[in-house]
Amino acid sequence: MMPAVRVQVIDPSAYAPAYDHALCAALARAGADVELLTSAFAYGPVVTGTGYAVREHFYRAALGPPGSRVRTAAKLAQHVPDMLRLRRHARAADVVHAQWFPVEPVDVLLRPRGVPTVLTAHRVVPLSGRAVQEWGRRRLYDAVDAVVAHTEEGRGRLVGELGVDPAKVEVIPHGVFDGLAHQPDERPLPPALAAVDGPVVLYLGIWRPEHGLDLLLDAWRGITGAELWVAGLPRMPAGPLVAAAPPGVRFEPRFVTDPELPAFFRRADVVVFPYRTSVEASGALFTALAFAPAILATALGAFADLAALGAARVVAPGDAAALHAALAELVGDAGQRERLRDGARAAAAGRFSWDGIAARTLALYERVQQRADRNSGRAVG
Repeated sequence: MMPAVRVQVIDPSAYAPAYDHALCAALARAGADVELLTSAFAYGPVVTGTGYAVREHFYRAALGPPGSRVRTAAKLAQHVPDMLRLRRHARAADVVHAQWFPVEPVDVLLRPRGVPTVLTAHRVVPLSGRAVQEWGRRRLYDAVDAVVAHTEEGRGRLVGELGVDPAKVEVIPHGVFDGLAHQPDERPLPPALAAVDGPVVLYLGIWRPEHGLDLLLDAWRGITGAELWVAGLPRMPAGPLVAAAPPGVRFEPRFVTDPELPAFFRRADVVVFPYRTSVEASGALFTALAFAPAILATALGAFADLAALGAARVVAPGDAAALHAALAELVGDAGQRERLRDGARAAAAGRFSWDGIAARTLALYERVQQRADRNSGRAVG
């Protein structure tokens, strides 16, 4: 019997804890020897899996509330020594699978060496748009042995816009966070929300300018007989959004913890993603998919992929009138909502199931190991 592949999955800042744990659990079920190297998630409890080791390797002395300058400074002070320790630790792995490198211009130099490395492009282009960040990202793509994109659109951007070698790019879908739908410590809705009657449309996720919340509020004008709930952690000024909101909108501007998520998504009749700019995938989308809602989104990335499977309805990016019409139709059409729910359930059990994703990921690890062995053989010869 062949020994199990030893995989180290790394996410230093715990940017994607739900993804990290779901992937590690699926790889372990498939027979891999998996260790997750990350840091404590400061916002609340996280759904975890079984069969793999977890090591809080990074930022063990970080102080201060999440997102604060004190905490950021403490993490930066520890980053270089933690990455150097990771280099030593990675020598025990057959494959390192990085989910994020949080300080990309520095991590180009500090990344693990001498072991095949895979990088998942959760966001193909850096969010900041700064030249130094883009330089660091391009260098990382050049340095690693393989890059995972979640959609064909993401693969096209990696190859066409960023010049990544097509042979290095593998399309592996983002998985559905089905573990969120089976939590023993689920919490109820806040009383004010629990008292609401009638249809509810939900936006739940990070608030960023590119996520189109101002567009959503414009599209909501004139819709009656339903409520729009906008929940999640603001990463932009929330005041202007609240001031511009039409009637029938409630705001919950805070991080919604894992145990709270089921109550929000089970109450929602429609979940909406009005993103303006291109996305390859969205953790919020695959959180929602675990509850099989009726999904309305912008025709980008994974949202368009879901629509092709009959699991979402999409409208053109930036089209407030089309978004308004789709919202009004879905709020009033229970039959259409149920058809989308059926499509969501089928997609979650099929294309976006973690066991299939784990099999494809392990096949990728085998290929990068084989390439590394061939390259090593040529170098020696």
